[in-house]
Amino acid sequence: MIKFLGAALILAVSTFFGFSYAKKYSERPRQLRLLKAALQSLEAEIMYGHTPLSEAAARLEKQMPKPLNWLFHSFHERLERGEQTVREAWMDSLQENWKLTALKQTEYEILQQFGETLGQHDRESQQKHIRLCITHLEREEGEAKEMQIQYEKMMKSLGVLAGLLIVILLL
Repeated sequence: MIKFLGAALILAVSTFFGFSYAKKYSERPRQLRLLKAALQSLEAEIMYGHTPLSEAAARLEKQMPKPLNWLFHSFHERLERGEQTVREAWMDSLQENWKLTALKQTEYEILQQFGETLGQHDRESQQKHIRLCITHLEREEGEAKEMQIQYEKMMKSLGVLAGLLIVILLL
């Protein structure tokens, strides 16, 4: 009886790890889509609403789900304090919240480059930089979808099969 309970526990834990690892593959494209939507909203706020960055970040914070809203919350708070430049506030917010996302290093570098130009140009130039960033993120989203298709199901199966292997070896 205890053997079967232990076997079921091992199988459940390995399956859980397989599914949680597979979730990273499905979260990345979703977060990239949300990030693109956030940048499009930021573009609209800047171009048509003439909204200050701090206010736009506060609005994006309310619109975005976790963990992306934490990025905009941190950015908004840093801008409100006024102790940092826009670039520094963006970089620090990005660095502080990056580990909470499912995004990769390439997206980090894209957003870092975007942060270099944020708040330093006129509206039209800022719009060009936002669109460039969105284009890069679209490319990364395509790659993320391919990886999701390729690896998500495999990770789930691998978790279950690894658990079965361990159970068979132990029995």
